[in-house]
Amino acid sequence: MAAQAPAQAAKVLNPALNPRTVHFWAPVLKWGLVIAGASDFYRPVESLSVTQNVALFCTGTIWTRWCLIIRPQNVPLAAVNFFLAGVGSVQLGRIGLHYRSLKKQEKEHPVMSEIAKKTTT
Repeated sequence: MAAQAPAQAAKVLNPALNPRTVHFWAPVLKWGLVIAGASDFYRPVESLSVTQNVALFCTGTIWTRWCLIIRPQNVPLAAVNFFLAGVGSVQLGRIGLHYRSLKKQEKEHPVMSEIAKKTTT
């Protein structure tokens, strides 16, 4: 029992999640991606990038899963990746709804959509 005391003390003084490890800094820095993606909620849909948001969504979903499979589990990194996937999916939903409304408008008013295309190009 006395031989285990130094090992237990070292565990208490050096936890797996502290500022001296990548397990701490990876989630902290990745929150920047979540904040940048969330700040795009206020941008017009026409200026959003489909490929960027697909990348955010895929990265978030893949790494959320892997953060929970690997040992030691990095729950803070899994949480930030979950929110990254959420931001990407919300933006992709906005883009999809915008394209659907454009298609609907084109069917209802074909002449007006042709005029709109000519003025934007």
